[in-house]
Amino acid sequence: MRVDVKGVIVPSAAQWIYDWFGIECTSPKCVLQTIAESKDDIDDIYINSPGGDLNAGVEIYEELRQRGNIMIHVMQACSAASVIMCAGPSEISPAGLVMIHNVSAAFSGDHNDMKRAGEILHAVDKTVAGAYVAKTGKPLSEWLDKMNRETWMNAAEAVELGLIDRISGEAKEKTGAGGFIPAMAAASAGMIPQAVIAKMMNEKAAMGARLRLLGLKNHNKEETTV
Repeated sequence: MRVDVKGVIVPSAAQWIYDWFGIECTSPKCVLQTIAESKDDIDDIYINSPGGDLNAGVEIYEELRQRGNIMIHVMQACSAASVIMCAGPSEISPAGLVMIHNVSAAFSGDHNDMKRAGEILHAVDKTVAGAYVAKTGKPLSEWLDKMNRETWMNAAEAVELGLIDRISGEAKEKTGAGGFIPAMAAASAGMIPQAVIAKMMNEKAAMGARLRLLGLKNHNKEETTV
């Protein structure tokens, strides 16, 4: 049985919005649902994603890492998807692509808030780099430097750095990923703006309220006419 991680990585609560717009996406909920509905063991994970929400990516990463006996196949794993990629033994297409970069998020406030925001982002960068450290054994500082420079890697470079175990078709013993307990943050990669998501969430809630009110009015009308 295989699980596909394709398109933008999004929070479970926002998946319906992406589905409504017809934007390909993956959320923790859809991954867990696929696993739950599978009658067979999950053996293969296929990743072709530009990244997206880091919290969602970390949730998928941790679920897959805990399952153990999986093989991860990579076509494209950028941003949050590169964290998911580190959840187990892996191989990459000869034409595959990996990208890692600093975490980004939207903040507002005065200069004190912005300073605090920078401190939070630096801390989360370290937790993300922890996934790469656990996978490769290379120093944290090396990964933080590569993230800071937004590093793009072809298949051979990703394998050389240890983020991927082999290029598809090459014979190499499987290796696993170590432990990484991640933190919160968000990284955007072709995601719908948060303002749009918030507006649609509010409109959905308002529509639900209107439908409930309409149902109540119809119910009262029926009782009156009986």
